[in-house]
Amino acid sequence: MRSAPDVPAALLDGASRPYRCAGKFAYHFARGKLRGDPVYEAILSRGLLQGRSRVLDLGCGQGLLTAWLRAAEHCFAAGAWPASWAGAPRAVSIRGIELMAHDVECARRALGPDVDIVHADICQAAFGSADAVVILDVLHYLRAASQLPVLQRVRAALPDDGLLLVRVGDAAAGLRFRYGQCIDRTMMLARGRGWAAMHCRSVEQWRQLLTDSNFDSRVLPMSQGTPFANALLIARAR
Repeated sequence: MRSAPDVPAALLDGASRPYRCAGKFAYHFARGKLRGDPVYEAILSRGLLQGRSRVLDLGCGQGLLTAWLRAAEHCFAAGAWPASWAGAPRAVSIRGIELMAHDVECARRALGPDVDIVHADICQAAFGSADAVVILDVLHYLRAASQLPVLQRVRAALPDDGLLLVRVGDAAAGLRFRYGQCIDRTMMLARGRGWAAMHCRSVEQWRQLLTDSNFDSRVLPMSQGTPFANALLIARAR
C-alpha cells in the first residue's frame, strides 16, 4: 500500500517507533498499517476528531490510534505539520477495548503500562461515556445479531451530536470486497487469531443499522491507494 505524500515522516516515525520494544512483527505491522491505510491520514487531515476530548476506540488492536494521536500532538507542536491539514486533535483521554490479550499486552509494552486499554469483549464491556467513538474494521467480526445492540450502546455512551467513526467493507462491491476479505483473513491468521467468521453488509445496510441506532451518517470512501472496497461512515448521534 502507498504512503500518502504529505504525511510527515516525523509523524509516521513517532507513531511507529514505540512498537520496536514490542517485537519486530508489532513494529512492522504498525508502521505498514499507519503508512498505508488511508483512514489514519484522513482522521488527522480532515480534523475528524477535532474538539472531541474523550475518544473511545472499540476493537483497538495494539493501540495504533492511540499511538497515532499521541504522535500527532508532538508533530504539531514541533511545527512538522502539513499546512493543508486541520489542527492536531488534542484528546484529553483515549480509551481502548480489545478482545485479544496479545494485542493488549503489545499495546502496553509499546505505549506504557498505564495506557488506557482494557482487555474485554465489546459485546459485554461497559463503554462509559465519550465524545467520540471509533470502530475500525471490527463490526463484521461480531455476530449479526450483536451488531445493532453494540451500536445502540455506543449511542448511549455519546451525548447528542456525539461522533461515531465506523470503517466497514462494502459487501455490495463485488471483487474488491472479496479481495479485502481474503487479505483480512490472511492477516488474522498471521496474527494468531485463527479463522474468524465474518458477518458483512453493504454500506447501505450498515447505514440502516446506524439509523436504527439513532445516528445520522454520511459516507466517505476509504479505499484510496488500496485494492479494497472500504468506506468510513461518519455518524452523528441524534
